[in-house]
Amino acid sequence: MTATWKIELIPVPVTDVDRAKDFYERIGFHTDLDRQVREGLRFVQLTPPGSACSIAIGEGITEKTPGTQEIQVVVADAYAARKELVAVEVSASEVEVRPWGNFVHFTDPDGNRWSLQAVDRRPNG
Repeated sequence: MTATWKIELIPVPVTDVDRAKDFYERIGFHTDLDRQVREGLRFVQLTPPGSACSIAIGEGITEKTPGTQEIQVVVADAYAARKELVAVEVSASEVEVRPWGNFVHFTDPDGNRWSLQAVDRRPNG
């Protein structure tokens, strides 16, 4: 296959759009769009710092149950990422050291799970 594929948007189910938006902004996501399209359809697009892929929260955008989404992203330094989360009062796991990278885990207010991975790019690392 020669087509280029780039992930653009991941829907994240939430129960309270404003609470979730505040949470994601607090951890550094940029709000690209917040629009009430019509009654029952509100679309909020947020992008993590440095990411080409965004998340969408809102009303009427996904059938998924809040708290069921799992997302893994790559960060340069798991320890620094954890420190930033803790600084804004987000409960984050200690850094998990694995042969394939260092991981930090946290959840949003609805229980959607995030894994931050700092990839070990050394040969045989």
